[in-house]
Amino acid sequence: MQHALRLSRPVGSLLVAVLAGLVLSGCGINNIPTFEETAKAKWSDVQNQYQRRADLIPNLVETVKGYAAQERQVLTEVTEARARASQIKVDASTINDPTKFKEFQDAQNALTGALGRLLVTVERYPDLKSNQNFLALQSQLEGTENRIAVARRDYIDAVRAYNTELNTFPGRLWASTLYRAHKPMQTFTVAEDVSKPPTVKF
Repeated sequence: MQHALRLSRPVGSLLVAVLAGLVLSGCGINNIPTFEETAKAKWSDVQNQYQRRADLIPNLVETVKGYAAQERQVLTEVTEARARASQIKVDASTINDPTKFKEFQDAQNALTGALGRLLVTVERYPDLKSNQNFLALQSQLEGTENRIAVARRDYIDAVRAYNTELNTFPGRLWASTLYRAHKPMQTFTVAEDVSKPPTVKF
């Protein structure tokens, strides 16, 4: 009889632990880390698409230079804006740091503006607009701008879910007890002059 009682206590403790786990999981205890990981993955997508654009720019600048070397100022602006954007070091912690995030966004906005001015300049060069290399770069750039827009939208949605969880019940309860180190994440704001991606169709 005592042997049976000794066996039933560990079984009872295990049962209580399993039931407690089920109750807690139903209360959203895992939502904050789950939403955080989703937002970080979406941030990584944003970084990848901006890097893809940065990688296209040197070839675009060289192609335009071959036909419009006199547009030195515009070409220099794009090159310098790309260099500034590339120098900013970003990682997963950037999305929790308002200063670093704004620095990243401002640099990308400046590059978008410079790239837009370059593409407007191209209008004056019909030979360039029919160049096969330029047309291929134009197509890749257009696709990349679309990918950037989608990646930013997905990131904004993921951050909204995460930040909402931190500020609503029961997430607020878990944030104040188990997840105190978790801070709201930053999201993109849209400046008036860069609210639309550069137009790359001709």
